[in-house]
Amino acid sequence: MPGRSILVADDDMAIRTVLSQALARAGYEVRATGVASTLWRWVEAGDGDLIITDVVMPDENAFELLPRIKKLRPDLPIIVMSAQNTFMTAIKASERGAYDYLPKPFDLKELVAIVGRALNQPRMRAERDPHDEIEGMPLVGRSAAMQEIYRALARLMQTDLTVMITGESGTGKELVARALHDYGKRKKGPFVAINMAAIPRDLIESELFGHEKGAFTGANARSAGRFEQAEGGTLFLDEIGDMPMEAQTRLLRVLQQGEYTTVGGRTPIKSNVRIVAATNKDLRVSIQQGLFREDLFFRLNVVPLRLPPLRERSEDIPDLVRHFFSIAATDGLPHKRMEPAALDRLKRYRWPGNIRELENLTRRLAALYPQEIINEQLVESELGQDYASPVQTGAAESAAPVGAARGRAGDKDDSLGLSVERHLSDLFRSFGEGLPPPGLYHRVLREVEYPLLSAALAATRGNQIKAAELLGLNRNTLRKKVRDLDIRLMRLPR
Repeated sequence: MPGRSILVADDDMAIRTVLSQALARAGYEVRATGVASTLWRWVEAGDGDLIITDVVMPDENAFELLPRIKKLRPDLPIIVMSAQNTFMTAIKASERGAYDYLPKPFDLKELVAIVGRALNQPRMRAERDPHDEIEGMPLVGRSAAMQEIYRALARLMQTDLTVMITGESGTGKELVARALHDYGKRKKGPFVAINMAAIPRDLIESELFGHEKGAFTGANARSAGRFEQAEGGTLFLDEIGDMPMEAQTRLLRVLQQGEYTTVGGRTPIKSNVRIVAATNKDLRVSIQQGLFREDLFFRLNVVPLRLPPLRERSEDIPDLVRHFFSIAATDGLPHKRMEPAALDRLKRYRWPGNIRELENLTRRLAALYPQEIINEQLVESELGQDYASPVQTGAAESAAPVGAARGRAGDKDDSLGLSVERHLSDLFRSFGEGLPPPGLYHRVLREVEYPLLSAALAATRGNQIKAAELLGLNRNTLRKKVRDLDIRLMRLPR
């Protein structure tokens, strides 16, 4: 866009030079400075059609300067860069009125594209009180995967768009939902969470929408549902894939019409809540299986947000460990540090329980060991008790059978894997040379899940909490599977 002027502010001369050259090649006029005072003088003079600025400057922090710029020239787009790549940096950039936020290092082509969009379609951001400082950090990590999450959340904060969060158990789906609420425009309203997998199927509608006195046996008084409790705030529907079809139909009606009726009630009640849903399932597969309504999926999946498993963001483990040790110290446990070799060992671990498993590990290390510095041997001994193998790479990982990965987990892990592997081999061998019968997927799933869960419960002597950690499942999910598969629980003698 020839003739448009870009103001660049960064105390790093190399970055100023690279940006100036890239933007000049794109047809822009560029003025660059290394101090915030010069940038402010240019803004006061009415110069520039767009600003690109680093956060940390020698004479002033950009987050202190941005509110003044937005007050003087509210239509001037500002792109913020920062090497402090945290969730709070992205949120503060959004709150101070930045058009976009880019973590360093950044892609030049992406930045030039953002500049073009900002100049062609300038957007006004809702102004926030610059003195309303945010404390604490609900999400931790500087990996590229987490940077994408931060940027998406920053864009979603001031909207009421429905969000669908997907990811394995333990990846922090509820933390993300709470961040959307706590730093969004509904933060003064309630945040209400409901786990579909933890509620009996025949009570879900009553839990969601409430019931009137006498609506069913035991309904001795009117009870408010989660929609009513969340009025004006956010309703987090966790494990949405476990919602029964009847409740799905009623939920769809609420999303379409913006109102609902209580169980046993007749008067429609207007609903003013933001919906954030989460699941560890592939709902498209559930749709194909007839277990989830396709129209409801599209109503919920307005903004999809995938949380990466910990094994895909292992570079965040040191930050997470420090964060969890800090929380443990706040809770009264001894302060701990971890040596580099121990952190490297954690990075090689598969983490079937994801961040939740890492948090549990750090709390155990803080509570059980007197050493201030946790070494690799202590980490190895604790990981060995979790009956899981380190991360494998390459084709060997995808080709390895269920029982082939033998780490230092012990004989129980070996017997569990071999048990499932033998069962699966026997199942397919039973088909002989002919084709398997219809419904193979569900049969294999049941044939494998039943012995796998049974073996895990046997290995943990019937302890469902430990079995859930061993399998990398949410405890409520395991309980539901035990109930659905009619697995007989029994404790083995010690």
